[in-house]
Amino acid sequence: MSAAATPPGTPVPPLAPPAATSATTAVAASASGSLAGSAAATGGAGRPGRRRDRYHRGASRWIILTVVTIGAIAMLAPFVIMLLNSFKSPVDYSNNGPLAIPQAFYIDGLVNFWNRVNYPEKLMNSLIISGSVAVLATLVSLLNAYALGIGRVRGRVWIVGLFLLANMIPQEALLYPLYFGAKEVGLYNSIWSVVIIFVVIQSAFGTYLLSSVMSTFPPALIEAARIDGAGRWTILWRVVFPIVRPTMSVLMIFFFIWTWNEFYIPLVMLIENSTQTIPVALAALQGDRLMDVPTTNAGALISLLPAIIFFLIFQRTLTRGVTAGSVK
Repeated sequence: MSAAATPPGTPVPPLAPPAATSATTAVAASASGSLAGSAAATGGAGRPGRRRDRYHRGASRWIILTVVTIGAIAMLAPFVIMLLNSFKSPVDYSNNGPLAIPQAFYIDGLVNFWNRVNYPEKLMNSLIISGSVAVLATLVSLLNAYALGIGRVRGRVWIVGLFLLANMIPQEALLYPLYFGAKEVGLYNSIWSVVIIFVVIQSAFGTYLLSSVMSTFPPALIEAARIDGAGRWTILWRVVFPIVRPTMSVLMIFFFIWTWNEFYIPLVMLIENSTQTIPVALAALQGDRLMDVPTTNAGALISLLPAIIFFLIFQRTLTRGVTAGSVK
């Protein structure tokens, strides 16, 4: 009895943990240590492994890169040939062919084209037509798409499909009624006839694109603007327009370049030199039996420069407009 009793004032020793708990703790400690060691051992190698998977994806990556490079070279080759022949004399072209490097820096072809077609006048006509079509077609597309995409017009799906079908009609099918219609209203041989025609043609595509964008517009935002007392025009210019402005910028750039390159309708509708555009004037240099190749290439070069400059100026706007909808 006295042996089993604990004298007063003697400290009680701490209880030892159970055997199972001690074993579990040891296993967990060893596991965490091994994981930490493996993480420390592979921490530096894990990132290069991911980088290696990213940049070395097998032979398919190189095949795709080769195909893209060949396609880029094939697209740039005509421009390089045009640049070579623009500064080549007719004698040099006849003796050495189109692929040879010019023997001398020949600029008479540029001067001849500039004087023969009155290039400043043709440039002004092309700028007026392309700029007017770009602005007016984008505005008409916005109004049409606002009515179809947000106004919820009855039968909007069929109307949008009609606009899509209108883009598939070839210009040759439209030329006959457009020709006689322009003569009846007195707009034949006027640049404004071409402006009106291409505003309608380009706005068909713009309406289809913008209406598809506006159909996904948040209804809660429109309802909030209506509750605040905003009318239809206020909603259009204060709510909808700031959001779709990047897409409209892309449309405006495309409309300008597409109209700049148009040839067939301006060729038929504009018959006088004072109203012709640059592509039509360039085609006038080609005769039935004789063609001055260096002058034609020089004309094509300076005819292409305004469109390239326009694209380079608005390249950042185009990039922002294309990527605007990819980030919330």
